[in-house]
Amino acid sequence: MHINVDNTKQASNTTAYSCLAMAWTWIKQLGNSSPLPPSPTLTQQWRDITWGHKDLQFVKDFHLLNDDDQLRVLLYGPTGSGKSSFINSVDSALQGRITCRALPDAIYQESFTTEYRTFKMQNGGPGKCYPFVFTDIMGIEQGTNKGVGVEDIKQALMGHIRDGYNFNPVCKISEDDKNYNKTPTLSDRVHVLVCVITADTVNILNAESVRKMREVRLAARNMGIPQLAILTKIDEACPEVKRDIRNVYKSVYLKQQMETLSVGLGIPLYCIFPVKNYHSEIATNDDTDTLILSALRQMTNFGKDFLDPHTAEANLALAV
Repeated sequence: MHINVDNTKQASNTTAYSCLAMAWTWIKQLGNSSPLPPSPTLTQQWRDITWGHKDLQFVKDFHLLNDDDQLRVLLYGPTGSGKSSFINSVDSALQGRITCRALPDAIYQESFTTEYRTFKMQNGGPGKCYPFVFTDIMGIEQGTNKGVGVEDIKQALMGHIRDGYNFNPVCKISEDDKNYNKTPTLSDRVHVLVCVITADTVNILNAESVRKMREVRLAARNMGIPQLAILTKIDEACPEVKRDIRNVYKSVYLKQQMETLSVGLGIPLYCIFPVKNYHSEIATNDDTDTLILSALRQMTNFGKDFLDPHTAEANLALAV
């Protein structure tokens, strides 16, 4: 039997060239293809947090050195940021059921909250409350005659505004107003100032709103008032968090938004807390409570430091 060696070599070479050509084509396609998009989540949490109800027991055991003192937390921020909803969410986490004492609004072209109102949180039986309260005010809006005025917020910080005062966007509270407190006590003053902003609007806030919030922040600084920020609606801002709220400190997007807020308002990153307010749920959730109570714990700690007898007198003098 005769075998044509030349034809066999030619066929072998053709096959080899074909394989090389296919490999080279694949390599070129690989080089020309777009790189894989970065992962929307980190492999590990960038902030340590213990999921569960550890902070609930801390809050339940929280007390001030003077039983007559009352720690006041004032919430401020743009209209529709979730200030009233956060108060309800804190109360829900503490009561173990959904509550709705501060009236929120689902349509927020203008501020739904119009008056200065303080909310106590019940701790156990009737008449027994936690030693801290939350004060809700009208939202900040773009325009000189819209939303709460910066001067009114400053008056509130110093304790000059009583519950029930209806904010007037056109002019600040008058000393002749029945709700003007001429002789505020330490308990009337604000002890912790909390800025509330939605996670998906941090980088699109208008310049005027940022200026107003910055002015409030500087006024509080001059009074020695500790400050924090709450980033709300994190589930709406980040699909990964909506899928699993435990991704909150793995989300690259939310970390960037927190850093943007820190740079824009000058609030340190360790003072910024992402939370999910209750809005459609009919029962509380342990993971949602964890974020809410984590923020609350820091608020109470900061407020307790402010009310420490060694610093309270000096802080009171700053507000005069």
